[in-house]
Amino acid sequence: MALEIRDVANSADDQDAWFRAVYTGFLTAEPPSAENLAERRARSDMSRARGAFDRDRCVATFRSFAQELTVPGGAVVAADAVSGVTVTATHRRRGLLSRMMGADLAAAKERGDVVATLAAAEYRIYGRYGFGPAAVLTDRRVDRPLAGLDPRWTLPEAEGTVAFVDGAEVRKEGPGVHDRFRRTRAGAVDLNSTFWERQTGELRWEPGGWKEPFYALFRDPAGVAQGIVVFDVQDVWKAGQPANVARIRKLYAATPGAERALWRFLLSVDWVTELRADEHDPDSLLPLLLPNARAAAITGESDLLWIRPLDVPGMLTARRYSATGALVLDIRDPLGLSDGRYLLDVSEAGASCAPTTRSADLTLDTGTLSSIYLGDASAARLADAGLLDAETTGAPDRADSLFRTGRRPWCPDTF
Repeated sequence: MALEIRDVANSADDQDAWFRAVYTGFLTAEPPSAENLAERRARSDMSRARGAFDRDRCVATFRSFAQELTVPGGAVVAADAVSGVTVTATHRRRGLLSRMMGADLAAAKERGDVVATLAAAEYRIYGRYGFGPAAVLTDRRVDRPLAGLDPRWTLPEAEGTVAFVDGAEVRKEGPGVHDRFRRTRAGAVDLNSTFWERQTGELRWEPGGWKEPFYALFRDPAGVAQGIVVFDVQDVWKAGQPANVARIRKLYAATPGAERALWRFLLSVDWVTELRADEHDPDSLLPLLLPNARAAAITGESDLLWIRPLDVPGMLTARRYSATGALVLDIRDPLGLSDGRYLLDVSEAGASCAPTTRSADLTLDTGTLSSIYLGDASAARLADAGLLDAETTGAPDRADSLFRTGRRPWCPDTF
């Protein structure tokens, strides 16, 4: 029997099979219960979910949903967020992902989405579909005794307050904090309605037991919640002394003051001698706050957010730039959705972008454009690596003067 790719939006049985295939594809040991499947169907947007079926068994999964992506300058663009991508090991090399991806991206372009986004679990899969890495995550380990901070620090009242809160308070204040935060950082995305319920254990979809974390909320002097941190603590003792490890699950700060206050708070918690912030901000203020910046050691860095252009003029005119100037980009798209030569012209009044017949300054594919779009990658470095072609002298440097940003992009949320 031939494999069939079909939408699963209107069939509870197909959706259950789809969720089971996701569990299999991501090697989740514990199968979903009937109650878990029912809740997932009720709380998930499956309107754009597709599955490949071998008889009644789902063997490949794909889903997309509407998303907002923040770009440099604080504007947001409409994104086609790709998620839940799996192909069962028994059915690889049959073009299932290519068929589902191609159909989804074509529909997204027709719909008017500016970019497509995804959180890549593996590096080598998505370049052939026109995606490129656009923002990274950094793992840091802080040796608190070496940091040199006063362990009895308290936030001055004039700067605001930090207080422990419960899950109910997090569900109340968290969405507003995150919405203010995401408007300040290129690469951030909006969150769906279930995020804070899952973060606080109100919804328990993940396998294994639930361990309640700690929550702390920062309010500015006006009483407005501007920052939140979710963390857990590993109980460790050495030679009869507490040597606990605090692990940051989430930290959102809508203002620099909130970010400074939350880091100082975390480094003043009694019994904690080590702080771990995995999959965190590559441009965190943390090391700059320490008398000994080496105490905040980088232990890892990896890409997470990948994007791909669907509307080149739309994406390039949505963001702000660091200088003025003009650049002609010859874009090559492996799927043919965004091929073309475009003139980007940035003035004090803003940016314009339109197709042009002028000679190119840079020739690059959509994945490379994605890497420089949010300001993280250097066009000059990519040119030296042979990943883009400079057609005019100094074009990569001119591109960097336009595209690079003061702080690196960061997407703290997987999807």
